[in-house]
Amino acid sequence: MVQGTDEVDRIVGAWQKQRPDLDFSPLEVLSRVDRLSRHLDRARRDAFRRSDLEPWEWDVLSALRRAGDPFQLSPKQLLQQTLVSSGTMTNRIDRLVARRLVRREGDPADGRSVLVTLAGDGKTRVDAAITRLVDAEATLLSGLSKSDRDRLAALLRKLSLGFDV
Repeated sequence: MVQGTDEVDRIVGAWQKQRPDLDFSPLEVLSRVDRLSRHLDRARRDAFRRSDLEPWEWDVLSALRRAGDPFQLSPKQLLQQTLVSSGTMTNRIDRLVARRLVRREGDPADGRSVLVTLAGDGKTRVDAAITRLVDAEATLLSGLSKSDRDRLAALLRKLSLGFDV
């Protein structure tokens, strides 16, 4: 049951008066997703800032943290997880090494390759950031029941599967 109206309702209502020949139901969904995305982006940036991390640093450090002990990935694996170019990844690793958040280590299985390893301070920061992020995201979703969140997650998953190729 819908309670109240939001800005999207007002925008769609105005468009319906001007263009009654169009179906505005996509706008009703995706304009809300876009607006919510802006709130999520602010919450994420704040969580990362409070852990002294940039969003791109979070991407790399969280990939390493999710890898599990010993928190290592090859640059190629990091590329696959962060979807950036090789040159961008090299630059990011260099900058993270300079901040002592990661280390480059030789790959014992292949002497020609390197592994990127999460350093102690990097692990501390990424752990603090994920705690802040989960708390902030829970606050954003606090108006929904657990079953509503589960249903919304399932619908968004269904929609996103068409794009994650």
